[in-house]
Parts: sequence; structure tokens; C-alpha cells
Amino acid sequence: QVQLVESGGGLVQAGGSLRLSCAASARTFATYVMGWFRQAPGKEREFVAAISWTGGRTYYADAVKGRFTISRANAENVLYLQMNSLKPEDTAAYSCAARRAGLTTNLDYDYWGQGTQVTVSS
Repeated sequence: QVQLVESGGGLVQAGGSLRLSCAASARTFATYVMGWFRQAPGKEREFVAAISWTGGRTYYADAVKGRFTISRANAENVLYLQMNSLKPEDTAAYSCAARRAGLTTNLDYDYWGQGTQVTVSS
């Protein structure tokens, strides 16, 4: 069982930055593929970014490529999402997720956090 707790969300103006964190309870954090997903009101949850066990490979949704950076600190059991040049359309609840199997951009993750709200004003 892995518990995931996100933090770092908030209200920011368009063009601003936020860094989300996801603290994991697992001592075996380094053996999980990690991802960030988001869900806006009235919309389905969508993939944002994913990172391999070592951090050597990353995937991004086209909508955030070049603006968001996913990273991980395995020694500290923490996943990050640095979000720059934020847009109003980035407004959503952001959740982190963990997966035992290989890197993927779909929703097939084993464990999910509760989410943290990001609101970008125009």
C-alpha cells in the first residue's frame, strides 16, 4: 500500500509559476513509476506528466510540454511538478499517482493521492 499526499497548489496569475509536491509513504518509492494527472470541473481526468523509476525518462502531455517539468527525489520519497507560464486552462485539481508496471500515459495507476487545487486567474 502506498499513500500519496500532494501539496503546493494555490491561486496564481496567468504567467506565474507553482511547484507541486507529492510525498509518498512507500520505502520502495524508487520502484514505482510516478505520474501527475489533472481534472478540471466538468471534464475527465487527463494525463499531465510521468517519470520512470530513476527519473531518466519523462513523458508530457502536449498541452504542458515546455512549461511543466516532472522530477523526483527518491532518497526523500518525493515527486515534483514544476509549472511555469501557467494559463487559465491549467486550472484543475492535480493528483499524483504511482504504478508498479512500466511507464504509461494512461490512467492505469495503482495508487492515487487526494489532489491539490491549482487555480490560474487571467
